[in-house]
Amino acid sequence: MQGLMMDQPLLVSSLLRHAERHHGSQEIVSRRVEGDIHRYAYRDMAARSRCLANALGSLNVAPGTVVGTLAWNGYRHLELYFAVSGTGAVLHTLNPRLHPDQLAWIANHAEDQVLFFDLTFLPILESIAPRLKTVTTFVAMTDRAHMPASTTLPNVVCYEDLVDAHDDRYEWPVFDENTASSLCYTSGTTGDPKGVLYSHRSTLLHTYGAALPDFHNLSARDVVLPVVPMFHVNAWGLPYTASMVGAKLVFPGAALDGKSLYELFEAERATFTCGVPTVWQALLAHVEQHGLKFHHLKRVGIGGSACPPAMLASFERGHGIDVMHGWGMTETSPLCSASTLKLQHDGMDLDQQLHVKAKQGRVLFGVDMKITDDAGADLPWDGQTSGNLVVRGPWVLNRYFKNTENSPLQDGWFPTGDVASIDPEGYMQITDRSKDVIKSGGEWIGSIDLENVAMSHPAVDMAACIGVPHPKWDERPLLVVQCKPGKAVSRDELLAFYAGKIAKWWTPDDVVFVERIPLGTTGKMLKSQLRDQFRSHRLPTV
Repeated sequence: MQGLMMDQPLLVSSLLRHAERHHGSQEIVSRRVEGDIHRYAYRDMAARSRCLANALGSLNVAPGTVVGTLAWNGYRHLELYFAVSGTGAVLHTLNPRLHPDQLAWIANHAEDQVLFFDLTFLPILESIAPRLKTVTTFVAMTDRAHMPASTTLPNVVCYEDLVDAHDDRYEWPVFDENTASSLCYTSGTTGDPKGVLYSHRSTLLHTYGAALPDFHNLSARDVVLPVVPMFHVNAWGLPYTASMVGAKLVFPGAALDGKSLYELFEAERATFTCGVPTVWQALLAHVEQHGLKFHHLKRVGIGGSACPPAMLASFERGHGIDVMHGWGMTETSPLCSASTLKLQHDGMDLDQQLHVKAKQGRVLFGVDMKITDDAGADLPWDGQTSGNLVVRGPWVLNRYFKNTENSPLQDGWFPTGDVASIDPEGYMQITDRSKDVIKSGGEWIGSIDLENVAMSHPAVDMAACIGVPHPKWDERPLLVVQCKPGKAVSRDELLAFYAGKIAKWWTPDDVVFVERIPLGTTGKMLKSQLRDQFRSHRLPTV
């Protein structure tokens, strides 16, 4: 017997329709590339998105057409989020921090037909345009007054002219919820990037999950400032989630330095934000250097790479801001787990609570995870045993874009490439990437633990731990350190700093100091480059 309920597909356009109808007066604020602040409401955004939907039709964008964006976090990018997917086309957010050669490869692989761009990225597009095989139209995301005087790009259209040329009478089409909505490519450091194609259904289910109290915990009372870029994994779903609950949205544009972010947080009274640790390092440094306080910020989501315990303590103990330490990846839309506390943790002191929050947390309903050995057998959730982390769920990848014949799944689970432990309460902790784990004398050493200890030293800005060859133990840990400006620490002092904090045999054999640790396009440390650089490093003999 089947249930007798309405059958309404889960579509991205339904989020926009809801926001306009029930939160139409809520504000959306954007710091623009043009240098000013733009303000309007959800009802304005919805009307302009319908104009844009009509405009897309005039550019021959049909259902299934891939539309590229090369843009910062801003209101025009938000309009594209809804207009492109809402028409049945596919929104493809390109990462401008990639090498131009990679950008060209990705745009060609995705077969982008129209490419919208912020003026910041005009030089990049001019350099790769001759190699873009499928792009027929470039749209500059600005008004007529700020259009470039000259450009080598062919067939360039002004965004505001495009919107103004069409009215807002448009009915969002209804189609199968499994239709593709958006496309994002992985930022892998080896091999070609791989495309992850999200559906309307997966996006809406992820949006529901992200808004839950144990995750983003958002409502119409929040002011959301997404620092995580809209060009990477849909800004962790925040544009969709904020629209669903009617939260005020504040977009920072290109200014992501500590001073600019702090001033925007304060001016717009932001209560919630998300971003990667490297961004928060700069923000905290600015706040601490100038003796500032956060007057409105209540919660910070940290992911992309492990949050150093020192950063966690700085937000929680130093500023009274609740940290939601999470984990996910491009292939998981991205949110899977978060380190929110349970009722039983209320009786703990702050140090004990921070120990729990330092983990990547427990799953939300809809996804599941487990750890396995190399043969695929399940490993115990004892908080000590480490294994290969695998996940599954309705917003987890099944197959990569244009590679439908080869599924990466193993017995229905997606192998994440992370090594982790899970405690009896279900809190998962990443101990390493499988490609980064250090194997010394047949035993694993978790590089993240060693990095966290180093970064708790007051002179250390960033630290990476890699394995280097050793004649007896196969590999031993080498610590690569970037000091804070104006601060210094000696090798011996830093090695002594590990005493009593880890197993003695885990202590790095040596320390090297560098001016800057290389970072990837999403703020992660590029350990592969460090391994290449220090492959021949001679460890001191004991």
